[in-house]
Amino acid sequence: MNFNLKTSNYAHEKLKQLQGTTNITPNILVRIAVSLSLRDPNPVPIDMKINTNNGLAFNRTTLTGEYDYIYKTLIAQHAKREITDDEYFPGLFNAHLERGIRLLVNEYQYAGNYEKLITNLIKVDQ
Repeated sequence: MNFNLKTSNYAHEKLKQLQGTTNITPNILVRIAVSLSLRDPNPVPIDMKINTNNGLAFNRTTLTGEYDYIYKTLIAQHAKREITDDEYFPGLFNAHLERGIRLLVNEYQYAGNYEKLITNLIKVDQ
């Protein structure tokens, strides 16, 4: 079982940029990114090759904490199948993180500022 995850270089850069403009720590930004990815009903690409040479390293507990089981359940529900612990972390979790960070960056660019970003993120789909 692997309890460590390393982001892509792209995710590392975007997390740093978003932290600088929003003052939200990277672990919270990762949680938001994974949540955004889970909203997308399309399967997440898990076999993409990413460059992690300069990526951020995270511990599983730092990212999921006491909600680890909930994240695993949500990711399994999204995959529409049972998943093993080894599939879940770092594999599927990281795939959702990578897709989600791109969605989060787009949301931030669309919103234009922190307040609008938060407002847009908490809107309930109707």
